[in-house]
Amino acid sequence: PLAMGAGFGAGLGLALASSAFIGGSFVLKKKGLLRLCGRARAGQGGHAYLREWLWWAGLLCMGVGEAANFAAYAFAPATLVTPLGALSVLVSAVLSSIFLNEQLNVHGKIGCILSILGSTVMVIHAPQEEEVSSLESMAEKLKDPGFIVFAVCVLVSSLLLIFVAGPRYGQSNVLVYVLVCSAIGSLSVSCVKGLGIALKELFSGKPVLKEPLGWVLLVCLVICISIQINYLNKALDIFNTSVVTPIYYVLFTTAVMTCSAILFKEWQHLVLDNIIGSISGFLTIVSGIFLLHAFRDMPFTSSFLPLFLQPARADPHPPWSSADRHQSCQHQPLLPSEDKGSQSAEEEEEK
Repeated sequence: PLAMGAGFGAGLGLALASSAFIGGSFVLKKKGLLRLCGRARAGQGGHAYLREWLWWAGLLCMGVGEAANFAAYAFAPATLVTPLGALSVLVSAVLSSIFLNEQLNVHGKIGCILSILGSTVMVIHAPQEEEVSSLESMAEKLKDPGFIVFAVCVLVSSLLLIFVAGPRYGQSNVLVYVLVCSAIGSLSVSCVKGLGIALKELFSGKPVLKEPLGWVLLVCLVICISIQINYLNKALDIFNTSVVTPIYYVLFTTAVMTCSAILFKEWQHLVLDNIIGSISGFLTIVSGIFLLHAFRDMPFTSSFLPLFLQPARADPHPPWSSADRHQSCQHQPLLPSEDKGSQSAEEEEEK
């Protein structure tokens, strides 16, 4: 139990470090791109950013974050590691508001708080028992009929989305390409976890390189990631980022949690309150990500608040002015002046 707790703590620490590095990498690369000062920008096909050390620092942070995320799957359950990836969005939003002067409105701040609360709840209630600790046990899990049925359903549905739904609805419905990325992504996370276990065994001195399963997982991972990148870029090219990002996070995390529950049996030893806590934490993170992205470009000022919450301000036309005191509503004409003029004209015509 002590070794299991240490492994869980290591996976949790690596997942949090991964979110911090990946979130900071976006800010560093953006800062490097903004320093080009009239030189050929990346959006115009230029490569002047390759001479900016800030851009390279951001790329290095991205590599360190992805490596930490890769290693986290070898120590902690995928049900915990994958949802914590939302914290990279939070880190990026907060650092962008500080160093890039980007807007972080009230909705974004509430979204950040919700993401932190949801992540905390998931950490408390996440499964801490590792069901797969070697490639032999991984091979046994892959032969499970439940996972085989799940993998076949994922592949068939992805092929239908790519070749049937894509040409018809891909340009108008954001779910088509995002569903492809999410479904294939659940298989890629399983490959990453298997490779992480293989590397852990390799460092412990076991002859992992002679095992064909490790190479099969590596080839499957390359194929899955290539498909993910291709169709995620298509979705981002067609639809707004603020729409694609939260939908992709929700569908991808849901697919990974489902695959982990079927393949690794991570939810097998959880009691009911931990299952409810994990689902509640995940839904809280989803709400935070939605608020952070959906209303990112919406200005929110005090005028949107209810009247009793707005700050006191001088009213140029107070309701109890001197004119209102001398003239009550009983002295107001029943008809406007134009209506009165038209009425008198009609009377003259009748006469």
